[in-house]
Amino acid sequence: MHPTTPRIAIIGAGPGGLTCARVLQRSGVPVTVFAHESSVAVDPQGGTLELQMTTGRTALRAAGLYEEFTALARPAGQEVRLLDHTATVLLQDAPAPGGPDRTEVDRAGLRRLLLASLTAGTVHWDRYLRTLHPLGDGRHKAEFDDGHTETFDLVIGADGAWSRVRPMLTDDTPHYSGVTFVETGISDADSRHPDLARLAGDGSVLALSAGKGLIARRHGHGRLLVYAAFRGSQDWVLEAGVTMTDTEAVRAVLLDGFAGWDDRLLALLRDNDGGFVNRPLFALPVPHPWPHTPGLTLLGDAAHLMTPFAGGGAGLAMLDGCELARALAEAGDPDAAVRAYESAMLRRATQVAEHAARALAQAFAPDVPDGALRLLPARRP
Repeated sequence: MHPTTPRIAIIGAGPGGLTCARVLQRSGVPVTVFAHESSVAVDPQGGTLELQMTTGRTALRAAGLYEEFTALARPAGQEVRLLDHTATVLLQDAPAPGGPDRTEVDRAGLRRLLLASLTAGTVHWDRYLRTLHPLGDGRHKAEFDDGHTETFDLVIGADGAWSRVRPMLTDDTPHYSGVTFVETGISDADSRHPDLARLAGDGSVLALSAGKGLIARRHGHGRLLVYAAFRGSQDWVLEAGVTMTDTEAVRAVLLDGFAGWDDRLLALLRDNDGGFVNRPLFALPVPHPWPHTPGLTLLGDAAHLMTPFAGGGAGLAMLDGCELARALAEAGDPDAAVRAYESAMLRRATQVAEHAARALAQAFAPDVPDGALRLLPARRP
């Protein structure tokens, strides 16, 4: 890699990639971001993100955006209750006064904040990476689906679970965890469905039994985010003979799968708004190292995809982007900076991913132990 003003490309315009670009530009390092979305008007998938003090909010401070973030953010509900399938409360956990706070922000709002902080023209929209061609000396030619090509000294893969950069570094691909989440939601729950609002409490409720779970949590703006979770085939929809667009058919399959559960819990599936979204959980191997390759690196889910029972995936990606950018800005040797970043990031990611794997296995064990609460999402590392 050329030591003076390397040409840097970030593939992916998620929170991690945009944070990396912001910290680089703030340090006077030029960078180009390539986004597969057609335009800035395309909203990102997902709703609310919870950002931890030690990850996402640390990154926002380094990006000089913390005050703007606090204007967008709101407190996240902190109470967590663990139930069984009869709706009997097994454990209830409320934060101690003066304990660490939890803050959430709408994903779209965070994205707009990060995009607005970048120099005009930084993000090139509707550019889906097709492949990378090694040119020697750490340089790679990026080829996009529209035929456009550019050469860079460093390409940063911030392009998520199915990264197009990762195959240049490792043959590892995400594997199905054996657990699927089916997502839905309930809007204006406090006034329209007060019983369900009370069930969720000021935070989250997790009803777990025999490898299945019904999960609801406060999601901002009076909405409950609801998941039906279960161990089973990744192809359960096909095997059930339904399509995800047939809301009533999917509802019937889910209700049948949770037959015998308390009616107060089943109401989470009966009273949802709109349809259901199938979210089989994938993860990369743990640990997930790769041979250092000059001119290439990864961050976020591209580097350490894990199941959501670790929590804070967006915050981890933002911390990755922040630390990589600072290393590049402060080091005289960009390749040495990437090596140092990869070493620190992979150690941290391994610890969190191991926690995620243990939490998932324990939460969806045949008999959920009372101690499972310490491994559930509310107690993220």
